[in-house]
Amino acid sequence: MPLFTDGEVRVYKTSCGPFDNNAYLLVCTRTGESIIIDAPAEPGQVLEEAKGTNVRAILITHNHGDHLAGLDEMVAATGAVVHAHAADADRLPLPAGRLVEDGDVVTAGSIELRAIYTPGHTPGSTCYVLGNHLFSGDTLFPGGPGRSRTPEHLQQIIDNITGKLFTLPDDTFLLPGHGADGVLGKSKEDYRVFAGRSHAPDLCGDVTWLES
Repeated sequence: MPLFTDGEVRVYKTSCGPFDNNAYLLVCTRTGESIIIDAPAEPGQVLEEAKGTNVRAILITHNHGDHLAGLDEMVAATGAVVHAHAADADRLPLPAGRLVEDGDVVTAGSIELRAIYTPGHTPGSTCYVLGNHLFSGDTLFPGGPGRSRTPEHLQQIIDNITGKLFTLPDDTFLLPGHGADGVLGKSKEDYRVFAGRSHAPDLCGDVTWLES
């Protein structure tokens, strides 16, 4: 069953592999063309849902192994072009056929996904927007930012969340790389709680808006 339908685009969400990775399949109902977002391990269900569609692109939100473990299998099954930001492309198991930059639009039939470059979790982390749906990879979860390796990376990811993602409308649905969905307006409210408190200068790692 699709997660939702946005105009002529039908979207499926599938949890794959041992780390509750989300993979998303977007299908243009008019042309049958489709796009997959992320390639985690055990992608069989995603590929089953994609049968009968023409998968034009596989978008990699960032280059951590749990988002790439199924890439070989996906490309072998679909022949789709792999898309990634140049800063993350060197760690992909297969070469990227297209290097995506901030503001680029990836299309397939009626699907138009706009790339938002949000480094911090990784140097090439990239989110995608379709209408009022944000596919945020591991940049933003309902409870806080993705894991950061240093305080500088935490500040970078927060700057990108507040300066780029939080400019989207409050009713934007948040579709992350792991776990449950959220709504961007709630994330903005929770961030204001976080921003209103003082924090240790070495804060980084697994940070949550309401508990860190």
